[in-house]
Amino acid sequence: MEMIIRGDKIKVTDSMKDYIKEKLEKLNKYLKNNNEIRANIAVRVKGKDQIVEITIPLKSLILRSEEKQDNFYKAVDKTIDKLVRQLRKNKTRLTKHNKDKEIELDEIKEEKDTEEVIKRKTVSVKPMNEEEAILQMELLDHSFYMFKNEEGKASVVYKRKNGGYGIITSE
Repeated sequence: MEMIIRGDKIKVTDSMKDYIKEKLEKLNKYLKNNNEIRANIAVRVKGKDQIVEITIPLKSLILRSEEKQDNFYKAVDKTIDKLVRQLRKNKTRLTKHNKDKEIELDEIKEEKDTEEVIKRKTVSVKPMNEEEAILQMELLDHSFYMFKNEEGKASVVYKRKNGGYGIITSE
C-alpha cells in the first residue's frame, strides 16, 4: 500500500511514518491488490490534541476515519481500529456493492448489523438560496437541511465539525 503522509503544524518523523505503516498492515489482509492502493494520511496538531485522518479511496468506495487524541500513537491506533470496524460491520453491504471484489471480505468476521433504518420521512423540498436554507436548519435545530438551490438542483446544507457550514449539491 502506498502511503502519502503529510503533517499540518507538525513534522512527521521517520518513527511516526514507520508506526503508521506498521499499523496499516492490518488492512492489507482485507484488501486485494494492496500495492495499487494509496492511503492518504494527514497528521495535525490542534492545541494539545493530535489528529490523525486516514482516507483510502478505492474503485467503488472511500474508506475514511479520523481520530483526535492527546497522544499521536493512540490516535493512529484508534483510526486504524475504526477502519477495520467499518470493514467488518459493513461486510454484507460491501460484498453486494463491490462487484470487482476489490475488498477481500472472506476473512472478515461479520459483526451484527445494529444500524438499521429506524424512521423514514418524506419532505417537500422547496427552492431557496443558501442563506435561507441555513436559517431553516438553525430554526429546526438540525445538523443538516435539504433544499433546492436557485438552479433547481437538490442540495444539502450541513454544520461542519470545525465550525461553519458545508453545501452538497447534486449534478
